[in-house]
Amino acid sequence: MQTIKYSIAIRSDKPGTKKADITSTKAYPVFQQTGKMSFDDIAKHLAQHGSKHSRGDIQGIITDAVDCIVEHLTQGISVQMGDLGTFYPSLKVVGSESASTVSADNIKSVAVKYRAGKVFAEIRQNAEFECVPSREAQALAVAEARAQETMTAEDEEDDGSLG
Repeated sequence: MQTIKYSIAIRSDKPGTKKADITSTKAYPVFQQTGKMSFDDIAKHLAQHGSKHSRGDIQGIITDAVDCIVEHLTQGISVQMGDLGTFYPSLKVVGSESASTVSADNIKSVAVKYRAGKVFAEIRQNAEFECVPSREAQALAVAEARAQETMTAEDEEDDGSLG
């Protein structure tokens, strides 16, 4: 079982409220990211998991898959990638006063949406959770530790331990 780390954040109980307008808050668990993998790193990792394909082969396959997914999305076709999930297109738009004035200019961007596959959807059930200090609390603890004076020889002799 994998462990997902989270910290606690105090936020407005009404999402989207500007900081100056916050009148009430709630405490929320917040995911703590512990690292980041590049495309090269993930290809290397996959190649090391008993794959008969090299890192370069895997990068090529993924790159070709992305090209195919984009091709289908632009044709209005959602792409289901097994346990990975489904990718589908969505438009970011602005409205017009009437249907007769709607044009491609109303389309501001095309977004790619993602719906998790079954394996990803079950992460919650298959994980343990550990509450850790927030990055802010960690930074404060480090700053406090650095601000303390160095231990003297006398401190080391009587460190308060029982051993």
